[in-house]
Amino acid sequence: MQLDNIKVAALATTGFEEVEYTKPRKALEDAGATVHLVSPQSGSIKAWDMTDWGDEHKVDITLDSAKASDYDALLLPGGVLSPDDLRINEKALAFVKEFFKADKPVAVICHGGQTLINADLVKGRTMTGYVSVRPDLANAGANVKDEEVVVDGKLVSSRNPDDIPAFNKKMIEIFAKNAVAMS
Repeated sequence: MQLDNIKVAALATTGFEEVEYTKPRKALEDAGATVHLVSPQSGSIKAWDMTDWGDEHKVDITLDSAKASDYDALLLPGGVLSPDDLRINEKALAFVKEFFKADKPVAVICHGGQTLINADLVKGRTMTGYVSVRPDLANAGANVKDEEVVVDGKLVSSRNPDDIPAFNKKMIEIFAKNAVAMS
């Protein structure tokens, strides 16, 4: 497996877009990674499934207990509600900043980039996001592209659920490349 011994934190809270978490998580696990759902909430969090509420997903570790240093990479799923809550959560912003400070790979899809905006991590980066988020990314100083997946160093970004196959492929490629570089 490409990602054996790799631990990935998936940071989300209630209202994340279900397929933007479940499909990347499955792809990561199929490639050998261990994925933990990290959330400011404990117990479980409810997903959003395109037009209505989705399933409950068990939180593996609370944000209060999670340490970025325990993980090799970060996944930020989208959805409207979760990124909107995370972007104003100081602990979530600090957690995300630690991945960038340690030069670890980060994969973000759809509205997930909003968290990076508030963490002041997009200026000068090339990336994409959901159509309504792209102007926000540009206003925060990102070089924005309308492409299914954009890679800027160790940052992988995508626009929406339709892009998940390309997103997963690039995410695994970048996470694996980083794992090799770290070994």
